[in-house]
Amino acid sequence: MKRNPYVAGYFYPASAAELRATIAGYVDKKASREDVIGLLVPHAGYQYSGAVTGATVSRIKFKDTFIIIGPSHSGLGKPFSVMPEGTWRTPLGEVETDTELARKIIDVSEYAEEDYEAHREEHAVEVQLPFLQYFKSDVKIVPLILIGADAPIYRQIGRDIARSIRELGREVVILASGDMTHYEPHAVAKEKDLKAVEAMVALDEDELTRRYKNLRISMCAYGPVVCLMAAARELGVTRAELVKYQTSGDVTGDRDAVVGYAGVIFKGG
Repeated sequence: MKRNPYVAGYFYPASAAELRATIAGYVDKKASREDVIGLLVPHAGYQYSGAVTGATVSRIKFKDTFIIIGPSHSGLGKPFSVMPEGTWRTPLGEVETDTELARKIIDVSEYAEEDYEAHREEHAVEVQLPFLQYFKSDVKIVPLILIGADAPIYRQIGRDIARSIRELGREVVILASGDMTHYEPHAVAKEKDLKAVEAMVALDEDELTRRYKNLRISMCAYGPVVCLMAAARELGVTRAELVKYQTSGDVTGDRDAVVGYAGVIFKGG
């Protein structure tokens, strides 16, 4: 299967030259790169969240494969959908699926299922690809889309991902694709989001879940981050760091109803 771009020309430029120049404007070429187990980056239009993604991705050492976990916006397909074969097209070329790892996750997990429909009209994975291609043209991916579930299911999927990585002896980065608070005033969104980030940096999934529920944080990043944190715990995470936070209001100047964007890296060793 060849998965054609769904949001090129909308979330990011459809021209390869313009896209590459846009990404170049967001990355930090002087940043020191670190080994990471995973990272959280947003998936909004580049004009809103590209600075956060660029700053965060600039901090990591690249590996051959990225497992990209995103929430469903379309509601299509199976609840925990892995696309195990095929290529994803972007203006910068094609990205191959890491079929061996994708099928391992499906085999290991009682929740993850082979499915293509969930990915057809979904931007959460797609918008990450040009940034990855910019740094590593031959990068491979395992795309995973989640429909809403409780934290124990997200955690188990994360543990299943970690088990799959260990059993194959692979060098992989896990990327949680998601935004933070949606459509609240800037000050409110920032306060809530930094409370959630505080729990991430403390490596405390339970506290993240409590704050997500008690503060009513409308972050679509919640499921992907819990999966990432559970996997990272199994893979030896020792610390996490907020790289950059901003809201759409920092870009547009409209602070009445914003979306929040956080870039967080999870490190081991």
